[in-house]
Amino acid sequence: MFLPLLERHVPINPTISHSASWSSSLANSFPSGDLETDSDQLSGMHTSFSEILKEKSLKPSRRSLPCLAQSQTHPINLNHFLSVPLSPEPKPEAEGLSQSISTSCSLLPPQTEDAKDQYVEESEVTPCETKADESFPLKKPVTRAKLEARTDSLQGKNPAASSGLFFRNGKKRIDYILVYKKSSPQVEKRCTFEKNLRAEGLMLEKEPSLTNNDIMFVKVHAPWDTLCKYAEQMNIRMPFRKKCYFTDWKSKTLGSRFHLRCRQLKSWLPRNPMKLDKEALPDLEETDCYTAPFSRARMHHFTINNRESFFSNSTRSRIVHHVLQRTKYEDGKLKMGINRLLGNNTYEAAFPPHEGGYKSRHPIKTHGAQNHRHLLYERWARWGMWYKYQPLDLIRRYFGEKIGLYFAWLGWYTGMLIPAALVGVFVFLYGLFTMDSSQVSKEICEANTTIMCPMCEDTCEPWTLSDSCVYAKVTHLFDNGGTVFFAIFMAIWATVFLEFWKRRRAELTYDWDLIDWEEEEEELRPQFEAKYSRVERVNPISCKPEPFQPFSDKLSRLMVSVSGIFFMISLVLTAVFAVVVFRLIAMEKFASFNWDFVKKNWQFATSGTGVCINFMIIMSLNVVYEKVAYLLTNLEHPRTESEWENSFSLKMFLFQFVNLNSSTFYIAFFLGRFAGRPGKYNKLFNRWRLEECHPSGCLIDLCLQMGVIMFFKQIWNNFMELGYPLLQNWWSRRKMKRLGGGGQNVENKAQLPQWDKDWNLQPMNAHGLVDEYLEMVLQFGFTTIFVAAFPLAPLLALLNNIIEIRLDAYKFVTQWRRPLPARATDIGIWHGILEGIGVLAVITNAFVIAITSDYIPRFVYAFKYGPCMDKGHHHEDECLRGYMNSSLSVFDMKEMKYSSQFRYCRYRDYRAPPWSSVPYEFTLQFWHVLAARLAFIIVFEHLVYGIKSFIAYLIPDIPKGLCDRMRREKYLMQEMMYEAELEHLQKERKKNGRRYHHEWP
Repeated sequence: MFLPLLERHVPINPTISHSASWSSSLANSFPSGDLETDSDQLSGMHTSFSEILKEKSLKPSRRSLPCLAQSQTHPINLNHFLSVPLSPEPKPEAEGLSQSISTSCSLLPPQTEDAKDQYVEESEVTPCETKADESFPLKKPVTRAKLEARTDSLQGKNPAASSGLFFRNGKKRIDYILVYKKSSPQVEKRCTFEKNLRAEGLMLEKEPSLTNNDIMFVKVHAPWDTLCKYAEQMNIRMPFRKKCYFTDWKSKTLGSRFHLRCRQLKSWLPRNPMKLDKEALPDLEETDCYTAPFSRARMHHFTINNRESFFSNSTRSRIVHHVLQRTKYEDGKLKMGINRLLGNNTYEAAFPPHEGGYKSRHPIKTHGAQNHRHLLYERWARWGMWYKYQPLDLIRRYFGEKIGLYFAWLGWYTGMLIPAALVGVFVFLYGLFTMDSSQVSKEICEANTTIMCPMCEDTCEPWTLSDSCVYAKVTHLFDNGGTVFFAIFMAIWATVFLEFWKRRRAELTYDWDLIDWEEEEEELRPQFEAKYSRVERVNPISCKPEPFQPFSDKLSRLMVSVSGIFFMISLVLTAVFAVVVFRLIAMEKFASFNWDFVKKNWQFATSGTGVCINFMIIMSLNVVYEKVAYLLTNLEHPRTESEWENSFSLKMFLFQFVNLNSSTFYIAFFLGRFAGRPGKYNKLFNRWRLEECHPSGCLIDLCLQMGVIMFFKQIWNNFMELGYPLLQNWWSRRKMKRLGGGGQNVENKAQLPQWDKDWNLQPMNAHGLVDEYLEMVLQFGFTTIFVAAFPLAPLLALLNNIIEIRLDAYKFVTQWRRPLPARATDIGIWHGILEGIGVLAVITNAFVIAITSDYIPRFVYAFKYGPCMDKGHHHEDECLRGYMNSSLSVFDMKEMKYSSQFRYCRYRDYRAPPWSSVPYEFTLQFWHVLAARLAFIIVFEHLVYGIKSFIAYLIPDIPKGLCDRMRREKYLMQEMMYEAELEHLQKERKKNGRRYHHEWP
């Protein structure tokens, strides 16, 4: 009788989705014997859905959304942190006295049972503080000895409070920590801010630092009513009360039986050592949960078995941060937010606390994990776990979706580098095995009578071509027949990597319940508000007046910023020009060196020293670029934090990309192209001859440049990421131990409460994940753009990323304060940058093969001028006989009055001999090679772009199975909503004896 009523009055919420793990198979979610039964039952779901709920419970599949209220599989010792017996939260009115005791602006006498253990602030009493609670008498400050006695007694009575995760009563969880200095003059702002925080429903308690007398901690707790209020405002999705497993609606077909047999066969195979044991991570085994935006009016629909664990720690911190950002500290619509208070030094820091220590005296296998931080350290951040998959669900739960997506992307990128590294190693090994048998290398090593022209005009002498035998063999390692294949492979690999990442991202957003999540309207940056507070415009989203930046002002600031970018790029080009001049000077010095070893290997000496100088310039300019990018971004006055981050990220990428690759572009496309010829060399400043390529090509110089910069840059970055925080934390501990008058001498760090330990850690850098993404994106560009010249680049990137994952994990878990758990659905602007790098990689690799490599000249000679010209296809070495002689021109040294016993010398070019009718003019072979190079560039680019586009079209962004699953579960949710509301109305009717016709809120 209620069904027509519901159809008429109860709207369906289409935004409700199901947080489910795509990694679990459909048939895995329940026993095979229940497939037919439930399949038949679901066929009549639209008539009676309650029958399904009454049937035997099916085996749930693993879910990634935290349903802590229902999970009974926490590690040992974890229940102490995650669950507290269910008890109704006292109302704020009833706890008025206790709230007043814990404020940071009032010094009140104890009013509770454990009043003797309450701490009274040891600081000066300002008029604002006295006025805030003038009805209560102030108590005299206690001495340090009494404080230590009270602290010891408190730790003995209540171990929960001594852990640093709760208030002094051991019941209220600490959701956020504010830190300020007693000597700070901003007392009135802090007083007003904390009074307004209490008005918003937060509870505050103050605690002194045990390591510094000037530091005071303000512990913030969000009661149940406050959490519910702001969870509804922020549209936070929470587990729905009713459970319904995602059942298989398909009948038993040949396909399903085949998949069942495949799973059985897979179960017999040895276990993948890279997977984490479920026993090692029992906290990830969770029940199935449907989620919906939280609503206090529909509280009865949500699963609330335990109020303390219903909202996870990361959700609680996010809610408190939301309140902190929107609480005023002065009268005025712009005087609000913890960010502005941190900027004017009212507070020194604000951060959510870690869940405890990351180490334990007892092994995790026998005693379990103490908390999620300990679990992350043991199963993720330790170096011994380098070969294991990452526990992304646990990372996401502890650090938030934004950081979880970064590690998911980094893991996906590292996994995709495995096939690229293998193919690169095969190409390198092919060059290694054919190095001695290469026809070009043989001819160079056997050219004992081929006299090459001097490298300088004053002190240099002619040299034989066979002197560069080693140089020619090393060149063949990277410039061989597999170069073209590897360049095409890497261009396609970049496309496949990005397309499959889109699919992986879609699965993660589904698993983490982010499909229907939309970014809430961001608050304005305080700097933007202060700058443009006089001009206002109605926001079309919130329909509220807000500061507005005029278009003319925005354009002028953008032009200044763009001018600054071009100026810095010109500075990079100036540095590259300085390196070029150094190479020219070093070339002459090494070519005329007295030591025969250096004189014979002047090419290696010139390239090696040039690369080292260039690397030092790169690392020095990076420090300048960060400050300039920060200055230019602030000059633009971005409206929101996300706009600021995107603008800063783009500038940092442009600066560092140009800085890192400018010298590489010079070597690849300009080195040896404008050197001229003997007798008519082009000189820089009429003094130094421009550098020439080796007779075997310039590719070895490019390879050396990439190898040295990539290797040393990765070592430097890893050292700075791990070494700098370790040194800073070591110095903080050292100062803590030898404090004379600054605080107590804490001998054992384990005795410190959690807020003191977190305060002594390093904060996450102000740029967030910009530095982490920037390092990996630059590496991606280095790996793909010039990969034709250095096939070992994917291998070096793979080895570095294996270390990078554990290094970043160790840094986040042990060396940094816990960052705010932020939400995100993708990696932001970096995806567009990666796609741009993929397009640029196709162009650069085409030019590297056509211009830098000797592949095209050898190809033209083999099929146009070599011995195989009219004999069809033969072995490559046979067709290349005489290639070196064909690629070297002749010069008459008497024209330059060289004092040498030889009259003629050879140089690398396609020019007519001096006895020709047109001496030193380009030959027909030169124009054939040039035409072949241009044709190769056009064909290569169109072919690779066509393959890339076709692959991108074939790979959908969202897997079809995932789309079907999402639609199916939305349908089930609609049926469940009807059933849940019907049951609620029936209960209300039985309770009150009358019918309810009200609509859903």
